[in-house]
Amino acid sequence: MVKSLKFFFLVIFGASSFLSCSWLGLEEKEVEVYPCLDGNCNSFFKIDPWVSPDVYKDQREFWHIKYWGPKYFTIVGKLDELNPKYVINMVPLVEAAFDSNYWVAFDDLSFTIPLYSPFGLQTQTGTKIPVGNKTYNIGEIAKLMEPLNIAGYQITKNTCFTCPYSDRLFATYSSYTYAPKQQIYLDNRMIGDTLEVYVKVTFNTDTGMKEENRHTLKIIIEK
Repeated sequence: MVKSLKFFFLVIFGASSFLSCSWLGLEEKEVEVYPCLDGNCNSFFKIDPWVSPDVYKDQREFWHIKYWGPKYFTIVGKLDELNPKYVINMVPLVEAAFDSNYWVAFDDLSFTIPLYSPFGLQTQTGTKIPVGNKTYNIGEIAKLMEPLNIAGYQITKNTCFTCPYSDRLFATYSSYTYAPKQQIYLDNRMIGDTLEVYVKVTFNTDTGMKEENRHTLKIIIEK
C-alpha cells in the first residue's frame, strides 16, 4: 500500500512538472542578459601621449600628432565591464576592430580611401585612385605593390573581397581586454595630411545579446 502511494505521488509530481514547463510547447527559455554590468555599454579611445608626447585635441575634435621619429602612434581605449555571463575563465568577450582611410604604397605614394571599415562601408573595388597621369582601382594597385593600410593590414593580389571571411580581413583587432590598444603606422610622408581611424567595439563576441560602439578619430599629422 505504501509503495502504491509513493508511486501515485511520483506520477502526479512528474505530470505537474511536465504540464508547467512543456505543455503546449511552453518550455522554459533562458533570459538574455544585457552584455554590460551597468546596463549601458560605453567605450572611450584616445591617442596615447606616452608615444606622441605633444598630442592634443582641438575644438573641432581633431587630434594633432607631431611626427618626431617613431614609425607609429598608438590608440588606447577603455571599455565597460561585461556581465559575468559573458566572461569565460576571467576573459571578457570583447573586441575592438581598427581600420583607417589612409593607405601607403610605393616609396612616395599615399592616398585616402575608405575601402572597407568596421562602420559597415562596402568594399569599393571600382573606386579610382589617381597616380600621376593614370588612375587605378585598389585591385590594380594591389597587383603592383600591395598597399598598406596604416591600421596594419595589406591588400595583395590574392586578397578575396567576396569570400565569407572577407569582412575579417580589412581591419586589425584587439580582443579579450577592457584596455584595447593598437599601433598605427606613421612616417614623415604623412606630415601635413589629415586622416581618419575607425574603431568598432563589440561587447560579447559570442552568441547571445550584443552591443556595438563605433568611433571615428580624425587626425592631423604635423611636423
